[in-house]
Amino acid sequence: MKNLPKVITDLVHAQGHFNSDAYANCFSETATVFDEGKTHNGKAAIRSWIKKAYETYQVTMKPIEYSEINQILKAEISGNFPGSPLVLTYEFEIVNQQIQSLKIV
Repeated sequence: MKNLPKVITDLVHAQGHFNSDAYANCFSETATVFDEGKTHNGKAAIRSWIKKAYETYQVTMKPIEYSEINQILKAEISGNFPGSPLVLTYEFEIVNQQIQSLKIV
């Protein structure tokens, strides 16, 4: 997608290559991620969460649409989980070219 901020493009690329370090580096040190009813606080916790998700589900992400105004990405995810593929909504807060918060619904 052409209108994605660089940090989200980097996140999608990291996801596609199952690179938990590159994924975590898209986030600030104090960032939070909310996914599947759990909150992950800080870059180290985010790295651990995404590494486990890669190992368990082999999730890949394909952006479908992005709202620059609301910083919301709709993406199709597929992997080794029931119901694959699914379309999920990623609600971002981006500060200084880093993700400060991400809520996946």
